[in-house]
Amino acid sequence: MKIPQSVLVVIYTPALDVLLIERADASGFWQSVTGSKDTPEETFEATAVREVWEETGIDAGAPGHVLTDWALENVYEIYPQWRHRYAPGVVHNTEHLFGLCVPAALPVRLSAREHRDQVWLPWREAANRCFSPSNAEAIGWLPKFAR
Repeated sequence: MKIPQSVLVVIYTPALDVLLIERADASGFWQSVTGSKDTPEETFEATAVREVWEETGIDAGAPGHVLTDWALENVYEIYPQWRHRYAPGVVHNTEHLFGLCVPAALPVRLSAREHRDQVWLPWREAANRCFSPSNAEAIGWLPKFAR
């Protein structure tokens, strides 16, 4: 069962271009990197680093990459179609937000099991394409946190 504590990582360039990835199990559902903790003891930062690597092949600790804890959390209702992944009765998830600044748009290695496509977009366009309101809102915070 998934742990209802996760991360959302907005990956972006200094020009504020944002990486979005399209879910394999939901056509048209574009999002930033997201993922749940593997264990309750795993830190949110470790979860962010792991999920970025697993979903994109980007090394968050590589030279020139800066992972920043935005110290924001969203609590949201888990979409009904994904609740079966959690313990019975779990309907809410707490999501911790991070930003990962990379020097330029990078090639991405997607996990075909999780995602089908990727695109780098200017931040406003990326926010508009997100299916999740909390993801769109996080991208909307980018100009403030990227300073």
